[in-house]
Amino acid sequence: MSVELDVFVGNTTIMDEEVYQLWLDGYTVNDAVKVRMEGGVMEECEASADVLLSDTMDQYRTFQMCERLLYSPAKLGNQLLFQIPPHLQATLIERYYAFDDAFVREILGKKLSKGTKKDLDDISAKTNVTLKSCRRQFDNFKRVFKVVEELKGPLVENIHQHFLLSDKLSRDYAAIVFFANNRFETGKRKLQYLTFQDFAFCAGQLISSWTVGAVDNMVEDMDVDLDKEFLQELKELKILINDKDLLDQHKSLVCGALRGKTKSFTEMEANFKNLSRGLVNIAAKLTNTKDVRDFFIDLVEKFIEPCRSDRWTAADMRLYLTHYTNCAHILDTFKHQVVWDRYMGVVKSCIFKMYHD
Repeated sequence: MSVELDVFVGNTTIMDEEVYQLWLDGYTVNDAVKVRMEGGVMEECEASADVLLSDTMDQYRTFQMCERLLYSPAKLGNQLLFQIPPHLQATLIERYYAFDDAFVREILGKKLSKGTKKDLDDISAKTNVTLKSCRRQFDNFKRVFKVVEELKGPLVENIHQHFLLSDKLSRDYAAIVFFANNRFETGKRKLQYLTFQDFAFCAGQLISSWTVGAVDNMVEDMDVDLDKEFLQELKELKILINDKDLLDQHKSLVCGALRGKTKSFTEMEANFKNLSRGLVNIAAKLTNTKDVRDFFIDLVEKFIEPCRSDRWTAADMRLYLTHYTNCAHILDTFKHQVVWDRYMGVVKSCIFKMYHD
């Protein structure tokens, strides 16, 4: 049976966004055709199965030819082979660099190396993300990491300028780069309740306050490497737990501010010294690479878990840490307020994000 088709010729590249997503998700042409059929596209367009197959194959070929341009998104706007409207260019780039939260959660903090790439089969099976999609996402992470690794200037801005991503996606990639560079441990069982977005928020806090870029905005790796001078200064905070008079005075001030404001006051008073030792010891050990990697697991084990076992609410946590931080300023012999605020500002924000009551 013959089929009549109306044909027109134009120079604008036609791209179906639904088919593009199927291609990105790693569907084969045949599987993509099935999905399109189930979605009712044949009835909608009054097309036969052969036409739908031909259209899907044609779309896939176009995407494959465009893919090399997406490795360096600026090239997409400067090439003449495909006439793609600017709004569609932006969609192609944003979706190509988008990722599955379940996948990135498995990769976060790991080295972006061949060794990790060998694990993609297992990660694909665990997350139900197709292997092809896992490879695309992993290669994107690695590509962005390599490009921005040695650039001067703010990390988020560099990612946005070189890859033309939205502000939100640029910030997410900044978190991925930051975690990969510092190799933070995120895979331990006690950290499994935390989502990628929880960690991405914490990465933003660390980047803005603890990196070299927090004090000098035009150095290489400014938003990737932690400020080693600051990490050394954190050792000075140990006076808060090593000096018995200071420890007692700090406890007295904090408990005085908390009394009558929370049902958990008795537990807060009883555990003050242990909790304070936990937070200050985390700070003092951050000069060691391993302890930097264990930063999040240490926050959970030494602070969040004890508070959770005493059934603190999120409001209790916020109240306690606010007074704990502020009361250190009233201590006459404590002279490290600037370092203290720089440390506790980030720690408070991270704990508030990580504490799910």
